[in-house]
Amino acid sequence: MTTSGDIRDTVWGTETFYDRWLQSQGIPVIKGYAIDDLNTVKVEPWTRKGGKGAFVILEGAEGMADCYISEIPPGGNLKPQRHLYEEMIYILSGSGATTMWWNEKEKQTFEWQAGSLFAPPLNVVHQHFNGSGDKPVRYMAVTSAPLMLNLVHNADFLFKNDFAFTDRYQGEGDYFAASKGKLHPGRIWESNFVTDIRSLKLYEWKERGAGGSNIMLELSNNTMAAHISEFPVGTYKKAHRHGPAAHVVLLNGEGFSFMWPEGGNRMKIPWHTGSMFVPPNRWFHQHFNVGSTPARYLALRWNSRKYPMGKAYKTAEDVKAGGDQIEYPDQDPTIEKDFQAECAKRGVTSKMAPFLENK
Repeated sequence: MTTSGDIRDTVWGTETFYDRWLQSQGIPVIKGYAIDDLNTVKVEPWTRKGGKGAFVILEGAEGMADCYISEIPPGGNLKPQRHLYEEMIYILSGSGATTMWWNEKEKQTFEWQAGSLFAPPLNVVHQHFNGSGDKPVRYMAVTSAPLMLNLVHNADFLFKNDFAFTDRYQGEGDYFAASKGKLHPGRIWESNFVTDIRSLKLYEWKERGAGGSNIMLELSNNTMAAHISEFPVGTYKKAHRHGPAAHVVLLNGEGFSFMWPEGGNRMKIPWHTGSMFVPPNRWFHQHFNVGSTPARYLALRWNSRKYPMGKAYKTAEDVKAGGDQIEYPDQDPTIEKDFQAECAKRGVTSKMAPFLENK
């Protein structure tokens, strides 16, 4: 009888069911803390999808979500898919259309372009088509597959289940109409399809500091959600922390972010348009714009406002009052020095003085 150690190591090993499923897909798996450019990640033929793909499994996802990149060949299409996990899709390049249906006689098609964001309703059959005859389409998606596959540990149940979640989608003719979106109090935009998140209107968010703006996104009655934030040239946001698996994708701008566990060393992540990183669970992170344009990013994450799950982090409240945000006067002084040095390298004028003086 084993009397010490972890039974998972001695009997079954440490791989999860999702780990084994991931290996079975036969495409590259990129790991680390950040990706320099989602547009240049190497993709390989993906039998299940019928195009090319690669997984991006970053440390901060911590088994709660994953990311993959998929490419549709010129004039081609992917295979129809359905699955019992949520998925949010951001189009990196190209244009095309997606058809969705519960049954073959009632299909619905909508068009998208680079910058579009949408979420196929849970378990609905969907198929993506490339609208160009000479250029591939590339998109990235964040899903809840790791959580669901590890929970159920049966892939057939997740991929071959025909249950229709009609409380989420009934084939409404305007379900994917961009004009159907609704703005709720608290900067919340509820929509099933956003034509171009790079130009979507944002709203002032004073609590995060530095003249930034933001909008929270609720998609397709999901438990997963997203938000978009933007902040001006020569500024940086207040540091904050929350749970794992928030995939931060840079839509525009140039700069860097710091990530660190409480009491630990800071990790510096340089970024530009197309970069992605995922802050680990409860690590503070702080974003700095040292480019020539406003910096805008998309965060694909857990915890919808409509269907919340788990702990509600106080990401806009002072840590000294029990929240999860570090106010400017309380940050490590070397943070401001690092920012000023990066600005000086690029000839960027810092605009932080009034924010540092007045919190």
